[in-house]
Amino acid sequence: MRSLALVLSLISFCAGEQQAGKLRPEIKADRVLFLGNSITRHGPAPKIGWNDDWGMAATALEKDFVHLVASGLGELAGKKPEIMLKNIADFERGLGTYDIAANLKSELAFKPTLVIVAIGENVAALQTEEAKAQFKAGLQKLLDALKNSGRPSLIVRSCFWPDQTKDEILRQACAAAGGTFVDIAALGKDESNYARSERKIEHAGVAAHPGDKGMKAIADAILSALK
Repeated sequence: MRSLALVLSLISFCAGEQQAGKLRPEIKADRVLFLGNSITRHGPAPKIGWNDDWGMAATALEKDFVHLVASGLGELAGKKPEIMLKNIADFERGLGTYDIAANLKSELAFKPTLVIVAIGENVAALQTEEAKAQFKAGLQKLLDALKNSGRPSLIVRSCFWPDQTKDEILRQACAAAGGTFVDIAALGKDESNYARSERKIEHAGVAAHPGDKGMKAIADAILSALK
């Protein structure tokens, strides 16, 4: 009986391992669109000591969460995905005026099969019901436009700098759009995930971004949600 139990346990373990190494059946990772802010991509800004052109504040392109996710998807799907990424901090700061069709024309024409939305940090503090409603309405418009671009799978992650109000609205909008919400609030509460914990950075804003460890943690959370 013990031998039979051991065999069954091994079968279960192997099945779990196999499942853990595959994408969810409904996920197609042929064309992946990343929409975010400086954590997704920030061009050179010498005035603040940032001279690179990838997710702030990873130490290399391949170490930001976008490229870690793309690499992970390639391994899971057996084929390297085609990716497109855009910093939409202007959307975060101009929820009521941002022209989605005009500003995301190329991204919508890309017809992504998977979209990863990583925003919220630049949205002003939601201190009134009006502000909350505006954020939710803007998010819904964005997610609806993405869904109508080819019915992609949607991933929406919470803020790296946790904000309960923003994160709950992100969660609600994601659910309404039929997407998968990834809660990374715990990552921002761990000081070791910040770039300032890995190296000395003069500019406090840059230093407050995720370092290599934080970027990997974000990528791991997103990839786990896709398995």
